[in-house]
Amino acid sequence: MKLSNKGRYGVRALFDIAFHNDGRPTQIREIAGREMIPARFLEQIFQDLKKAGILGAKRGPRGGYHLARPASEITLGDVFRALEGPIVVCPAEDEGPRGAEPCGPDATAAAFKDLAVAIEKAFDDISIADVVRRGEALGLRRGESERVDFVI
Repeated sequence: MKLSNKGRYGVRALFDIAFHNDGRPTQIREIAGREMIPARFLEQIFQDLKKAGILGAKRGPRGGYHLARPASEITLGDVFRALEGPIVVCPAEDEGPRGAEPCGPDATAAAFKDLAVAIEKAFDDISIADVVRRGEALGLRRGESERVDFVI
């Protein structure tokens, strides 16, 4: 299973809002700068997260995007499902590309389905608040960019 940049960037952006702004409105350019995510891509990601009810938006001079619910109630599973759809380890016979081999007999298909459920549970067991605590444990400083500039 490979996670796309869209999903990883979504988690990083939500972490940024929760960590650096305590969930308060944050402008895309601030997040893009701190997390080194292209702002245009972040706009697309935020539209999907907003549709899913994970993010809210506030217009105006003090506006920006904010968490629609507490960080402890937003899981990585919520984020990945909103951005990438359901976790599928092995597609059903009629969902696979033409000419692709099906997963195999029912026993293997059932095993892959169980694996998908276990992976989804692992994603659902980690909240954005958990990721914030990990950031604190790593010694990240709030409100500051972790980017290093080199001057020659």
